[in-house]
Amino acid sequence: MLPITGVPETIARGMAGFRDLFCRGQGFEHVSRYVTGLILSANKTLQGIDELQVWDHDQPSRRAMHEAVFEAGWDSQALIQQHRTQVARDHRGRGREVISLDWTLAHHERGPHIFGVDQAYDDVQRRMTRFQTVVTAVISNRSVIDGLDVVGQEPKSLKEEMAYLAATLEDIYEQMEEARRRVLELLYHRQHQLEYRQRTEIAWDIVQQIEEEGQFPQAHYAFDNGVLHLELTRYIESRGKHWVSEVECSRHIQWYGQWCRVDMVAAELKREHPESFRSISVHCRHGEKKPFWVFTKTVRLKRYGRKRLVIAHEKADLTDAPRFLVTDALHWESGRVIETWSYRWASEIFHEFGKQVIGLEAAQVRKEEAVTRHFCLSCVAQSLVQRAPACVSTSER
Repeated sequence: MLPITGVPETIARGMAGFRDLFCRGQGFEHVSRYVTGLILSANKTLQGIDELQVWDHDQPSRRAMHEAVFEAGWDSQALIQQHRTQVARDHRGRGREVISLDWTLAHHERGPHIFGVDQAYDDVQRRMTRFQTVVTAVISNRSVIDGLDVVGQEPKSLKEEMAYLAATLEDIYEQMEEARRRVLELLYHRQHQLEYRQRTEIAWDIVQQIEEEGQFPQAHYAFDNGVLHLELTRYIESRGKHWVSEVECSRHIQWYGQWCRVDMVAAELKREHPESFRSISVHCRHGEKKPFWVFTKTVRLKRYGRKRLVIAHEKADLTDAPRFLVTDALHWESGRVIETWSYRWASEIFHEFGKQVIGLEAAQVRKEEAVTRHFCLSCVAQSLVQRAPACVSTSER
């Protein structure tokens, strides 16, 4: 790996908009070199990035970079807000844009003491593993994909605490010290319950910040059933915007006066009225046309009220598993609903790119603020890579 002798011109231009957030120029240079390392270094930990640095003056210690990036007094929230302001310029007047809300797992096999790391069963890898649960907001159009925010979820062992409280319950506490200790255990458990933030609550907070800043006035929202939440949808609608979400097959809708599972309704339509699925061609995010066979109708969902339901098949014989989409935009036709939903997969691209290219899950720092800063700088690095000039290679290498 070639050494890092300075901040490349492309990265320096992109980082120039953040200069006013840092008091000292030396600290800002350390941060810029750290972002350079997130893009160029094979080992994207602080140690790996620092080992590549070559200075034209006395070599500073690794502690200097650690302090400048993770401990200095700059505001990570102000940085991510400034980042959203900068990327918003490339999304105005570029056609359809959609904000995708999603969550992913950032694996840390050797970092049990890192903030937010929990040990649980990973359904993808099919084994117990350590990871952070990370909620993301990503905006995309046909040209670029930019991360707007990345927030780690702090795990709480609420089930284990409840099991302990149930196992240690006694009918009578004769000693005052025993009663006092029991009351403290209950109060701590209640405190942990109040501090715990679910993924849907984190996503709602992110959306509130984005909407209050007003940088993306034309962007609608797309997410899956893991993020779908009543308060989130009501807030999006109150801002005059629309949302599209996938719902689980067990979701109940009102069908001819009765509450039925949506998958049972789809099975009945396919069996009794296959002609109700009409063929359409949808322009997806990359501009390619993709055929779908869809049924759409305005239905009523419990708690959510009247929404437009779209049942979409990708095969003409309807033998594939259908996808169930719901939106508050009752006037949208099925093609527009599916097209908006296709932008939701931009978050998957952001997750993959972030983990493999810019070290989203490579940080070995323990404190919450340090992890938050690494996530913010990873978002900045991802946007800088997209905007770097590049030439088409004529060789396979």
